Amino acid sequence: MVRQLRLELDNEVFLRLANFAVGETHFAFFVNDLDNFSLALGEQRSITITESKGAFDQLINFQQNSKARIAGYFGYDLKNDLEDLESKNDDELNFPETIFFEPRAWVYSKEGQIKIESDNPDYLDLIESKVTQAESKTPGIGEFVHDIKPNTSREEYLENAMKFRSHLKRGDIYEANYCIQFTGAVKNFDVVNQFINLQRKTEAPFSVFAGLDGHFILSASPERYLKNQKGELISQPIKGTKKRSDDPRLDQIYKEQLSHDLKEQSENVMIVDLVRNDLSRVAARGSVHVSELFGSKTFKTVHHLVSTVGAKLNSEKYNHWDAIKASFPMGSMTGAPKISAMKLIDQYESFKRTAYSGAFGWIDPSGDFDFNVMIRTIYFNKLFSRVSFAVGSALTIKAIPENEYDECLLKAKALLESLESAKISDGITSEV
Repeated sequence: MVRQLRLELDNEVFLRLANFAVGETHFAFFVNDLDNFSLALGEQRSITITESKGAFDQLINFQQNSKARIAGYFGYDLKNDLEDLESKNDDELNFPETIFFEPRAWVYSKEGQIKIESDNPDYLDLIESKVTQAESKTPGIGEFVHDIKPNTSREEYLENAMKFRSHLKRGDIYEANYCIQFTGAVKNFDVVNQFINLQRKTEAPFSVFAGLDGHFILSASPERYLKNQKGELISQPIKGTKKRSDDPRLDQIYKEQLSHDLKEQSENVMIVDLVRNDLSRVAARGSVHVSELFGSKTFKTVHHLVSTVGAKLNSEKYNHWDAIKASFPMGSMTGAPKISAMKLIDQYESFKRTAYSGAFGWIDPSGDFDFNVMIRTIYFNKLFSRVSFAVGSALTIKAIPENEYDECLLKAKALLESLESAKISDGITSEV
């Protein structure tokens, strides 16, 4: 059943739906902006997997037995199901390796209309009432309290970056994405307002706000991992970052500097080549192509170099799951060669990535799908009352470790500000 509503869309509609959604065990917003989004709402059936080995077989079976579009995430450590790899570090937030669910309803908000799809008329009525009725004022939950700290100090980062450099000099790898994590205990963490705050600060095109049985994901991702539309595959890796400036003249200078930075271009082209190689494993012969190389894109908080790689799926031999398995984890968050880089990442990083640098998205029964890269993302475990996020940068032979550390802090800025972190240890402030 489908129900159409004509509304004057404003942020209040998103707020009403979000406040309703957090009362469900499972939900996922896919947000272009707060007026244009889709929402997987409620749980018809779900799958939660805590061990990486054999995970893809279970996910494939779950999706093939679903009657509607499913939503969820692939955790980074599903790499262990695809290659002879392991993850030795700990995950403080205890996120599962992957969670997907078939929702009770899909809600679509665009250009002044709300469309609701559900097989349950009573649930349709309930959703419509939540969308159209004004929110009653509710008392606040108290002052937000946090103790968020980096798990890797600046000194540790620089020391490990030099260890990566020794591998780069030996030719073990050409590039590695080295990440650091921030974690902390929180009190009175309001997931709805925290996400709205994050979205307003970033306006990221692949944002996700999800709650999965007490595991909350607040993602301001600027990056698409992989999209499949009727066999047309698109990946848009990001490599290359420059800060923004409030001075329009200086901001344009920064953007032009990024466009002509040979070091940033070399990082980008390494990953483009890796993505091309990954997609070629499942693509029709001669169909892999780069439609844009080093595209300079401006986001609200940073400038990025974004490339677009496309391919036609060889549907006679492969399906949509083969495309995912051939390209996951995404090269922009691993390095090249991918397997060697992933081994070193696990050796030198201080945390298990789990959901971070994985992918959140949806899959249709037809096999069409769209997934982001889970970067610029806050993770919250309600049971433990703890949050985390991580940031990283690409290390190449030309990388200057001090600059790469500064890039990590630049990427953390919007997350720190959205968490109202005025100051945390190592002298890091929201003004960095």
